[in-house]
Parts: sequence; structure tokens; C-alpha cells
Amino acid sequence: MIEFAPDIPRWRQVAEVVRGRIADGTYPPRTRVPSVVQLTAEFGIANATAHKVLRALREEGLTYTEPGLGSFVAEPKGPSAADGPASGT
Repeated sequence: MIEFAPDIPRWRQVAEVVRGRIADGTYPPRTRVPSVVQLTAEFGIANATAHKVLRALREEGLTYTEPGLGSFVAEPKGPSAADGPASGT
């Protein structure tokens, strides 16, 4: 478990941990992220808090949900044509 900061909502702190694991490759693209049950066990949080974590990650586009299967890490989004040339020239 992590030591929670008292002035930041727990769901935000847990989401930041999971976000970091996605960024560092602990959870690679197309692999499952922890379920509600796993998040509650690892972080000692309520089910509603774990649902909020997963919803936030999904809304950020970091994960997607497959009904009946769970939540998975989304493919990283590359630069779009609207972002300009990728070469920087």
C-alpha cells in the first residue's frame, strides 16, 4: 500500500500510480490493468474509489474496457497531422 497524502483525493493518488505504471511499461499496451478487486486489495481503498480510478484512466484515453473482460492499456497515441510535422522541420 501507499501512504496517502491527506489533502489529495485517494482516487487521484491511485490513478497517478497506475498512470506511472503505464508510462514506465509495467502495464504495456493491450494488457490488463488491475481490476476493482485488485485495486482495493493493493491500495486498501473502497470499491467506489477503485471504480473512480478506472473511470478516470478510461476518460483520459489511457485505458479501454472490454465488457466482460476488464480494462486494458490503450495503444499510445502518436502525433496527429494537426500537430504538425513529426520531423520538427
